[in-house]
Amino acid sequence: QEFVSQLHKAGKDEKIKAVLLKINSPGGTVTASDIIYNELMRFKEKTSARIIVSMMDLAASGGYYISLPADHIMAHPTTVTGSIGVIAVRPELSGLMDKIGVDVSLNKTGKNKDMGSWFRQQTKEEEDLIQDIIDNMGQRFIGLVNKHRKLTPSAAQEVETARVFVAEEALKLGLVDSIGYISDALVKAQGIAELPDDARLVVYRRTYYPDDNMYNNALNNYSSSKISVVDLGPVNALANMETGFYYIWPAAAGQ
Repeated sequence: QEFVSQLHKAGKDEKIKAVLLKINSPGGTVTASDIIYNELMRFKEKTSARIIVSMMDLAASGGYYISLPADHIMAHPTTVTGSIGVIAVRPELSGLMDKIGVDVSLNKTGKNKDMGSWFRQQTKEEEDLIQDIIDNMGQRFIGLVNKHRKLTPSAAQEVETARVFVAEEALKLGLVDSIGYISDALVKAQGIAELPDDARLVVYRRTYYPDDNMYNNALNNYSSSKISVVDLGPVNALANMETGFYYIWPAAAGQ
């Protein structure tokens, strides 16, 4: 909500010629990632403004997904990115229930109505159905990467393993365009958008900070505690994630 509201605000300002998008995220839900991707694509179509991504600690999975509309992707020298794949998370409590002597009864229509239930093990058929869904979502992700990045066959094969990459590896594979700091990304944005050296940098946020700079998060919640620049859904500890499908790097989900 906050991200899209700021993007719309920028879209209404004719003086905005480029957007510098700072990403620090291990990813999030499939739908949240796709919504932000779509909003960025629509923003470019409506405004003709350029988008430059500056990756920070993490731009993995959904964090990379939303980078794809950018005209230039710059990774920080210590960025970890990639993890281009899908993961389905669902608790399974049947073993615990057996130990404590608890059971669940239900009535249903359709044999697969309770597919993914927490309270019993999945059948082979149900596992196959869930895997089909994951494969479909994964192919969408890979398809968009190939569309925007035009990877070589060998690079695409490596990326499809869904592993993460350090900045130099990502550059060699073609996942990013360059490596640099956020100040370098600002210079790149000025060059791509053909802006003068004295172009003004505008940052949208709800709270004013004295002596502000580009390293501050772009927004704060109403209680003034800092949140991620791009919030892609429930990315707390993996154990607390809601059942669902995610473009996320699980190892970093608790950050």
